[in-house]
Amino acid sequence: MEWSIRADRPVYLQLLEQLEAAVASGVYAPGERLPGVRELAAQAGVNPNTMQRALAELEARGLVRTQRTAGRTVTDDAQAIAAARRALAERHARDYLASARALGLDDNEAAALLAAVIQEG
Repeated sequence: MEWSIRADRPVYLQLLEQLEAAVASGVYAPGERLPGVRELAAQAGVNPNTMQRALAELEARGLVRTQRTAGRTVTDDAQAIAAARRALAERHARDYLASARALGLDDNEAAALLAAVIQEG
């Protein structure tokens, strides 16, 4: 997994969002064991405590579970994964709409532009 960490937001939130997107998009499949905290932290170039915080929040959201002897695995709950996918898509849609409005497009123009892009494939 490729990580992107910027200085403008708390690191653990960025890690959480990227892990959530990885689960929602199937980078980490249902039931799959996640790499350990230290391994993920090394990959992302962050402190293990920061990665632990992000993983704990991911677990609180129901997307991963911790098993004492097996480490962390992605949930098998397809509904939880689908809900996370939808929430992420809605967030991206809201971001797109905000950006389009900031450029002076009204909602109909923004929707038409999106439809045109979809048509282009």
